[in-house]
Amino acid sequence: MRPDSSFEKRAFRLGFRLVAGVDEAGRGCLFGPVVAAAVILDPSRPIRGLQDSKQLSPGEREKLAAAIRLKALGWAVGAADAAEIDRWNIYQASRMAMVRAVAALLPQPDFLLIDAMRLDLPIPQESIIKGDARSRSIAAASILAKTHRDAGMAVWDEIYPQYGFRQHKGYGTPAHLRALAAYGPTSLHRFSYAPVRQAGIPGGHSPVQTSLFGDPA
Repeated sequence: MRPDSSFEKRAFRLGFRLVAGVDEAGRGCLFGPVVAAAVILDPSRPIRGLQDSKQLSPGEREKLAAAIRLKALGWAVGAADAAEIDRWNIYQASRMAMVRAVAALLPQPDFLLIDAMRLDLPIPQESIIKGDARSRSIAAASILAKTHRDAGMAVWDEIYPQYGFRQHKGYGTPAHLRALAAYGPTSLHRFSYAPVRQAGIPGGHSPVQTSLFGDPA
């Protein structure tokens, strides 16, 4: 399955003109924010190779992210940090990140295509199951969300090198679980997730303030 423009074209036929795809990255991670992106593609400037970010290599994602930022009519990123995830749960935090991405988008969209969610926004929208594999706009959003989050994890890897964030991006890999067992969680791990909760309270780590997008302040 490859994404196409059928959902966007249907919205255009209904009279909408600024159709944004919305998706998130990092729901399954044990550390850091969930990041969302919103993208309005320009039909007159097609981008070849758009695909669900999970189906692309890191190099392919980076090249496509640069093309999206260059050619899209508009794009924006939003996030919900680990504390918000713990407070509201990952589903609600993902919706918050998406709302923030849409709110930051210029121009503002008049229709949303969203990967498997609905948002509390006064904008007509369509929720699409497996949207990142079916809609080009959602696929573009998935690429921007993933590359933005991965870039943030590379920064955190320099601050907490013992955890290996650059390699596993905060997911619960065997290497990450071993690091949790050895060093305990940081204050930016998600304590509502069982592997983190079982690893105990933050030990020996000074709290680090984070910005909206999960980068060190």
